[in-house]
Amino acid sequence: MIAILDCNSFYCSCERVFRPDIAEKPVVVLSNNDGCIIARSDEAKVIGVGMAGPYFKARPLIEEYGVVVFSSNYNLYGDMSWRVMETLRVMMGKENIEVYSVDECFINLAHIPTTSLHEVALSLKETVEMWTGIKVSVGVAPTKVLSKVANRLAKKNKVITNCVLVLDSPRKIEQALQKTLVEDIWGIGGQYAEKLRRENILTAFDLSKKDIQWCRKNLGGVVGDRLLRELRGEKSRVMESPLTEKKIIATTRMFGSLVTDINSIKEAVATYTTRAAEKLRRQYCAAKTISVFVVPKEQDFGAHFRHGPSIGSHIKLVRATSLTNELIKPAVSLVDKLFEAGRSYKKAGVMLSDIVLDNSIQGDLFLPNNKNEGRFLMDMIDNINFSMRDDILKFAASGTNRNWKMQKNFHSPRYTTRWDELRTIN
Repeated sequence: MIAILDCNSFYCSCERVFRPDIAEKPVVVLSNNDGCIIARSDEAKVIGVGMAGPYFKARPLIEEYGVVVFSSNYNLYGDMSWRVMETLRVMMGKENIEVYSVDECFINLAHIPTTSLHEVALSLKETVEMWTGIKVSVGVAPTKVLSKVANRLAKKNKVITNCVLVLDSPRKIEQALQKTLVEDIWGIGGQYAEKLRRENILTAFDLSKKDIQWCRKNLGGVVGDRLLRELRGEKSRVMESPLTEKKIIATTRMFGSLVTDINSIKEAVATYTTRAAEKLRRQYCAAKTISVFVVPKEQDFGAHFRHGPSIGSHIKLVRATSLTNELIKPAVSLVDKLFEAGRSYKKAGVMLSDIVLDNSIQGDLFLPNNKNEGRFLMDMIDNINFSMRDDILKFAASGTNRNWKMQKNFHSPRYTTRWDELRTIN
């Protein structure tokens, strides 16, 4: 059996841990630049606050009902996520844990007797909530897809299930599939859902009765095959080991306001390159290709909002590197190619690819030793910035004023990762 533990309204829950005064109030969390609503508490859902909609459109409703608003606080959310996952590793052993996302985790329960599954699932829920303060739901079933079905139903019927649901018999599985619409199946997107509805396949139970060859033909080949088998209780998705080395590293951000001058974009790109290089060194790797893109503001959105086209380019370096200064120079030079005077820009990003292990890179015989020891300097800068925070050491190309930075008008303190922002109790 496999369980999935899912944090309820995770971002909102993280904020509530340190704000008990808003435990029963409607809460929303906004995306980067305070643009859209990306998390809602149950109370906010009840009053009609929509998901993923622009904040400015929901503001009248938010103000009417006194909804508490937060800007995204990824330092806090990342640390709270680690605490949840570490609690599970302590309880079940790290070999039985697969972190699926910042707020979801698969747990191998093959060694747990069927008669004890509900007790163990309830213990996981109660322990995580006691140790971290984060409310969670647990779904248990024979496969990953079915465990997602169980988890969704557990969250949907909190009063009845106490946020724990175990599908340990064919009858329970059948009832759960009958209650699950096709668009709510893990792995079924909007287009596939519409296609299935046209075939009069409305629920997960309907889909589970289809022929495997039909699913292969209509749901993406082997992907549809695996999905159908999982719905039938046949395990097709195994527990996976955590990914320790990324093949592509990217840093992208929206600007706090529209940017029209090239120097501000160069500062932003230099800053994003610095972040990406830090991530690269953290996994002891180097990159040979650097890509930069910018997103101009669309002049006319028409009746429906749409993102503007990304304009990008890349450079292949002579040799792979993880040194920030060696990555900033080509990144900034790409901005000269991409920038068009007279246009307004709302976003930029940097991606590093062709990643290799840094211990495989040979030094240059034609350079002095101090030029070949740049990694030592980078490590010193990383350590100082990590301990002192807030980019106390930075490259001049990153700028000092940074007027292009994202808006965070409702940002909460980083309670768990900054000494000067610890929660104070009066």
